[in-house]
Parts: sequence; C-alpha cells; structure tokens
Amino acid sequence: MQDLIDRLMAEGLTEQQAYKAIEVIKNFAREKFPIFGSAIDGLFSKYAKKEDEDFLD
Repeated sequence: MQDLIDRLMAEGLTEQQAYKAIEVIKNFAREKFPIFGSAIDGLFSKYAKKEDEDFLD
C-alpha cells in the first residue's frame, strides 16, 4: 500500500511529509464525515507508519 506515499514523494514531498499529509487528510475526512469514521480509519490504517502500527497492537 505504498502507492500513495510513493506518488506524494514523486511530487516532491519527503516520506515524513507524505505521511503527515495523509494524516491531515484522514482527520479532515473524519471531521467532515463522522458517520464514516470507522471506514475512514480502516482505509487510512493501510498508510500508518510501521512504528505507529506496533504501538497500537
């Protein structure tokens, strides 16, 4: 699921900036569409950093 990260990096973002951009978009989507919160979390969990996933496990 590295597609989006790679695309953002190809546009000039660093890896850290790409992950932050995805986090901002996820939070924005959750605020605008709270009824779909769990679906949004599921979709964006594919883009969580490895250390973040380990922390939540």
